[in-house]
Amino acid sequence: MAFNVSCSPGSDAAAAFMRVTPQLPALVLYLDPVNLAIQVPPFPGGDLVLAKFCRELAREAAKLAAEIDPDGEPAPPERRPRHLLVTGDDGDSGGGY
Repeated sequence: MAFNVSCSPGSDAAAAFMRVTPQLPALVLYLDPVNLAIQVPPFPGGDLVLAKFCRELAREAAKLAAEIDPDGEPAPPERRPRHLLVTGDDGDSGGGY
């Protein structure tokens, strides 16, 4: 089945992993008010196709979030402090901490 959809998330939008049945996992997008379920394709290896798609979706969604809300992103690893100086009461680094 092929179709194109354009949606915008409402204020109560959410996403969730769920199991429709014990053998049928799905990614559900609750877009407020539209709901969309993405399920395993019904062919051999469909579970791997869905896993690959979900990983790509996660990467691309993270890029979009960083683009539209860069202040909501954690600092990249190269910007984080690499060392921590633990000081004692004298202002020097305390041994044995």
